[in-house]
Amino acid sequence: MGLAPPPAQMDLVMDGAADMTIIFHGYQPGRFVGSKLIEVPGYEGSAEAASVAYWRVQKEYLDALDEHRGTKLVALTTHGPGQIHSNKEVKTLADLQGLKTRLGGGVSADVGAELGLVGIQVPAPKVYETLDSGAADAVAMNMGERISFKLNEVAKNVYEMPGGFYRGSFAVIMSQDKFDSLPENLQAALDEQVFGETASRMMGQVWDESDAEARAQTEAAADNTIVTASAEDQATFAEMGQRVRDKVLAELEAAGVDAQAAYEMVVAEMAKETK
Repeated sequence: MGLAPPPAQMDLVMDGAADMTIIFHGYQPGRFVGSKLIEVPGYEGSAEAASVAYWRVQKEYLDALDEHRGTKLVALTTHGPGQIHSNKEVKTLADLQGLKTRLGGGVSADVGAELGLVGIQVPAPKVYETLDSGAADAVAMNMGERISFKLNEVAKNVYEMPGGFYRGSFAVIMSQDKFDSLPENLQAALDEQVFGETASRMMGQVWDESDAEARAQTEAAADNTIVTASAEDQATFAEMGQRVRDKVLAELEAAGVDAQAAYEMVVAEMAKETK
């Protein structure tokens, strides 16, 4: 049951109006800094690998920020590589200039600025009608959302950057009071067997499965096209991505995090998890 709009979900749990929820950090600009670390472009690996690495770096570096205070942090996850889905033909980075694009917030907004996109803010459930009406030319999302939001009908072109343009950060949170009210043996079992890295890994696996299914459907659709960025455009975007990473790492450093070490840990842990 939807009790409140997405940006209000964390407050709903903190106030005791809901026991659990999932939040997208980018919907609340200024409230979260640590979550941006997993969103920056340049990571190599699956959503599963990224989600596991995210949880590990949270425990090592980001817990100190206490950004989920007042709640029980159950899991952290990120979707797979975010790409550009458009109702106009896009074959090069230059073709993105000026495209009216729905951006979800967080690091995707910084990347959009680098790409020259004109950001449009609409709730995710409004993406289909926004594209269908022509109010937007494109949307930045992971591949799997082509199924959820029927993008194969209204955004028939995918411009794909290997590794993605960005990722999106989510957390599952629980009322601390509700967790504390559970029997101690159940609390221990949840912490040891379900919550944390285990739940984060499972969520990443689901993202990966949806991405694979959506890619297959897109490739099978005669009127859909996936264009992979050229080597030249990949090199150009790598420079853009570095500027975005530098900006985010500076924000983390200002918040008191050893940002470079945290970033390197994500890369290393993703590599460990990549078969």
